[in-house]
Amino acid sequence: MIDKQELSSHHYKKRLNMDISYIIAPLLGGVIGYITNDIAIRMLFRPHTAKYVFGIHIPFTPGIIPKEKGRIAEAIGGVISENLMNKEVLEKYLLSEDMIGKIRSAVEEFIATQQRNNETVSQFLGHYLSKEEIDTISQNINQSITKQTYEKLADSSVGEKVAHIAIDHVAQKLTIDGAQELLSGIGGALGGFGGMAAGLFGGNIVAKFLGMLREPAEHFLAKNINTMLRDNGEEIVSNMIGGEVDNFLNKPVSKLLEGHEEQLAQAVNTIESIYRSIITEHLPKILDSIDISKIVRERINEMDVNETEKLIFQVMDKELKAIVWLGALLGLVMGSINCFV
Repeated sequence: MIDKQELSSHHYKKRLNMDISYIIAPLLGGVIGYITNDIAIRMLFRPHTAKYVFGIHIPFTPGIIPKEKGRIAEAIGGVISENLMNKEVLEKYLLSEDMIGKIRSAVEEFIATQQRNNETVSQFLGHYLSKEEIDTISQNINQSITKQTYEKLADSSVGEKVAHIAIDHVAQKLTIDGAQELLSGIGGALGGFGGMAAGLFGGNIVAKFLGMLREPAEHFLAKNINTMLRDNGEEIVSNMIGGEVDNFLNKPVSKLLEGHEEQLAQAVNTIESIYRSIITEHLPKILDSIDISKIVRERINEMDVNETEKLIFQVMDKELKAIVWLGALLGLVMGSINCFV
């Protein structure tokens, strides 16, 4: 006959074992769930290469991502080019009021900064171009303007026009009254005879005499001007243009913009209009010339598996950890349920 004390001890041990199983089973389920999910996530990337034992390929090697890297790259490239980087999406974003506002603000801020900029134009350009490039541009501008100007001077009757203007100016100085004054001066110098000549001939005679000299004087002056332009015109024009270019480059940016507030305000609208035109008219052509899907695909394929793994874990670290702990939670729940089944 079993002793009551032994029976009580046996019952106690049985109950204790049951209580421990209630604790161990959920904990064991949780640990198994945690480890299983952690291994599953790691198997997405590892191993990086196929493994063999005695020439037999071990299943699930390499990891899913290294094994299917090409297909994954193809799929991601297609999704990005068709849904994220297509004409409609980009145009909507680039022409949104927010983007237009940012562009206008940037242009206005740039203009306001330059209105306070005491740097010379040459110094300002020095932020974007080398001194050699600035000198080359300056020389090209000088040569281009000099050539065009000289060709126009050579093809036109510049000498005749300049001579005509010069003789007209002289003629205005030698009016009838001016001729009379000239004769009076001569009369005073020559005494009575000169005074008599002035009285006899008068200003009209002198003016007519000067008129007779006008045509040969113009011809002589025009000939000399044309000769000078032919022989030295290009050098003269080049020196003049060079001087103006140097003055421009040495002028402060702020001084250059002074008095042009209305034009600068209009420039903001002009730049916005150009931007809208570029996006509307040229964005489709730009996208057609750029194979976004190919670029994404090649970039993913070029990435090292370790680099890809590191990138994904950086982006999805919290989510992946949540999946691991979710496995632990599910294991804990299943272990608990198993205790009561």
